[in-house]
Order: sequence, then C-alpha cells, then structure tokens
Amino acid sequence: MFLLDQRLTTVFLIIAGFLALIFLIVLFKYIGLYIRCLFSNANIGLFELMMMSLRKVRPEVIAQAKISAVQAGIDIDTRQLQAHYLAGGNVPTVVRALIAADRAGIGLPFTVAAGIDLAGRNVLEAVQTCVNPRIIDCPAGAGAMISAVAKDGIQLLSKARVTVRTNISRLIGGATEETIIARVGEGIVTTIGSSGSYKDVLENPDRISKNVLNKGLDAGTAFEILSIDIADVDVGENVGAKLQTDQAEADKRVAQAHAEMRRATAVALEQEMQAKVMENRAKYVEAQAQVPLAMADAFRSGRLGVMDYMRIQNLQADTQMRESLSGGGQSGLEPKT
Repeated sequence: MFLLDQRLTTVFLIIAGFLALIFLIVLFKYIGLYIRCLFSNANIGLFELMMMSLRKVRPEVIAQAKISAVQAGIDIDTRQLQAHYLAGGNVPTVVRALIAADRAGIGLPFTVAAGIDLAGRNVLEAVQTCVNPRIIDCPAGAGAMISAVAKDGIQLLSKARVTVRTNISRLIGGATEETIIARVGEGIVTTIGSSGSYKDVLENPDRISKNVLNKGLDAGTAFEILSIDIADVDVGENVGAKLQTDQAEADKRVAQAHAEMRRATAVALEQEMQAKVMENRAKYVEAQAQVPLAMADAFRSGRLGVMDYMRIQNLQADTQMRESLSGGGQSGLEPKT
C-alpha cells in the first residue's frame, strides 16, 4: 500500500512538472506581449493570447493592432480584429487606415474599412487619396494622346490631367480609375467633335474642361472628380481633306468601272452589228448568184427573149452610168444654161 502511494505521488509530480514546464514556456512566450498590452491599456489577457494561438491567429499581430488603435483613441473590439484576421484581411492596414481617417476627420467605421479591405481594395491608400487627391493622366501612358476631329476636318491631339479624390461611401462596388479615364476621353472627343473649327478649341481649351466636368463623369465610380485640366493640344492631320480625296478617288474608280462597262457593251454591240452586216452581205451575194440561174431558166422556158435581155442590159448600163456620175459629184460638170 505504501509503495502504491509512492508511485501515485511520483506520477503526480511528473505530470505537475510537465504542466509547469508548459506553463513556463507559454509564459515566457507571451509574457512580454501581455506586459505591453497591460501597460498600453489594450485589455488583452494572457489567457486570451493563448487562445488566439489555438485559433490559428497570430497574437502579436492582433496585440500590436489593438495597441495602435488604443493609443490613437480608437475603440475596437479584439474579437473584431480576430474575425477580420481569420477572414483573410490585413489587420495592420485596416487599423492604420482607421487612424488616418480619424486624424483627417473622415468618418470610417471598422466594418466599412474591413469590407473595403476584404473586397481587395487598399483602404489605407483610399484614405490617403481622400486627404491628398491624386492626378490621373488621360490617356494613361507616356506620349499617349486623345485623337479627335473638329467639324472642319482638322485633327486635334490632346492630353488631360484629372484630379480625383476617393469617395469612401462608393469604394465598394464603384468603378475604378480606368472608367474615369475612358469617360474623360469620350467627353474630350465629343467636345472637340462638336466644335465648328479647330481654331475655337485652340483659342479656348478650357471649354473642353468645363464641358467634360459638367457631364458628371464620376457617377457610379469610387472617385470624385475635382478638376479636369487640358495639359496639351496639338494640331494633327487634315482628316477632312484626306477623306474627301479618298472619296474622290473612290468616285473616280466607280466612274471608270461604269465607263469600261459601257465601252464593253458598245464593243459587243458593234461586233453584233458587224456579224449581221456580214450575214446580210452573204445573203446578197447568194441572191446575186441566183440571178444568172433564174435568167437561164427563163431563156430555156421561153419566158425571156433576146430583146428583153438586151433591154435589161441597157437598163443596167444606164443605172451604172448614173451611179458613177452621182458618185463623182458635179465638180467636172458645168450646168446647162
């Protein structure tokens, strides 16, 4: 009995020593972080830090974020920070954004900031853009220009700079800066295209800014357009004259095609008429060849006599003489008086 009690005591001491060792390891691991939370009024207990590790949450990240928020005078529940961490959010960035928004006087609740962060937007950059507006080049890219043509056919190349400020309330679900660039480019093309002459645009480039700004291009986007400034306007090609030249060339080709068609039709008709003439000539020659045969048959049958034949010959000779006289004209004949 005594030996059994000794064994139980030994097992108990071993278990107690093991638990004590684990406690000391945990204590040394979290004691520094707990002391920091204690002296900064973060209100995060040692047991809660241990439970964070069991939830696969990094205690140092949550503790540092809570300390920063408390020191900045922002009240955030520790559970909210842990939930945002477990959802895959960037807790330090969200806390820095809340601090920046509070210092700038921008009302930004934690739930809104967390939603923006989980939506894939940089909430800290959004707050910084609210305080310090950014400039967007339209179109984007070095050397890129917006091409538009005035009513007189002159091409103008322009570049604009758009000053925008982030609208926190429309950041979730709002269009990005690519939409702003596309809308501003469309407005510039429309304004230049409605101008009567390119000289009007060069004289008053601020017309483009005013017309585009009055269109409310920031509707449905995550930004608020503060100003639109035309940075550069260059004169390009005479597109109207080029189009007229191309149209004239096209009309010329159409006319040439129609003329060629008419010529081909005329040639075909001429060939057809020549074929008919040849056919008629062949019929005439054939008819002439039948005359001697008919006369011989008339002689044999007695329907034509010698005197009749002589009269026919005289008539033919007289006809040939008349034809020769009429064909030669009256240049060698003197009229009778």
